[in-house]
Amino acid sequence: ILSGFAYGLESVAIPTLGVVIAMAAAYYFGGYYGIASGSVGMLAIIGTIVSNDAYGPITDNARSIAEQGHLSEEAIRICDHLDSAGNTAKAITKGFAIGAATLTVLGLLFSYIEEVKDAGIISIALEINNPNVMIGALIGAIMPAIFSSVLVKSVQKNAELMIAEIHRQFKENPGILQGTVPADYAKCIDIATKGALQKLVIPIILSMIGPVLTGITFGVSAVAAYLVGTILTGFMLSLLMSNAGGAWDNAKKYIEDGHFGGKGTEAHKASITGDTVGDPFKDTAGPSINTLQAVQGLTASMFIPIFVQINSGLGLIKI
Repeated sequence: ILSGFAYGLESVAIPTLGVVIAMAAAYYFGGYYGIASGSVGMLAIIGTIVSNDAYGPITDNARSIAEQGHLSEEAIRICDHLDSAGNTAKAITKGFAIGAATLTVLGLLFSYIEEVKDAGIISIALEINNPNVMIGALIGAIMPAIFSSVLVKSVQKNAELMIAEIHRQFKENPGILQGTVPADYAKCIDIATKGALQKLVIPIILSMIGPVLTGITFGVSAVAAYLVGTILTGFMLSLLMSNAGGAWDNAKKYIEDGHFGGKGTEAHKASITGDTVGDPFKDTAGPSINTLQAVQGLTASMFIPIFVQINSGLGLIKI
């Protein structure tokens, strides 16, 4: 687990430098419009990215079907190799999607600044000696962490409900383990679907209420700083979780392929723990931060008419 986390931290460096270079070049040649055009350019090949990203789930499902269909060990081994390749492909496509989302949110940030200027009430100055700006940046910086925490806890709660249902079925129908009675798969699917939809409420509220309360309380400059804080921590955190989760998943498959003693060893048990932690990281919390950033940028722009009316855009509290 520690090695996977360390590699996840290391994986943040190169994509960050790539986004820095892309943003600097885009701004040099086209200003704010150049940054917006750069994000559109990255999204122009979204079809290729989506198709590569879909490769992973397809091979993962194929592996599950092969196991449930009692296919040969050779077929399952081949599916494991394909699944490992799918995890690597997903990590690459997620990194690309995170970079594209970051450029898009930067475009939304600059759009927000220009819209505030067009309102003619106040100009935004992101000065670090302004307490309101620093407060906004710090509040924005913690939002991706809180958002990720809520999502990971939701996955944990749904997993507990699923385990309880499986235990209930095994207890009430012993024939399931013997293969003489089919399991109630529909009930498990129902639990997963309902849990996924119900647990969306709090993340949605968090993503919208943060910039609104910050703008009303500390003003338009604090909201701009809020978006900056969200972009910085969200970009790093999403890359960390996506890549670390993929590393943990592939480590388990590598051990199951016969390395480090193979299945049943202490290394294999540790890799299962890493995979259990990595799945909500790479499939839930990491990619969802992109959505958090985009929603907050759009929400901030939508509420500009309200922000500028409160103490001429300075907010209720001016420190």
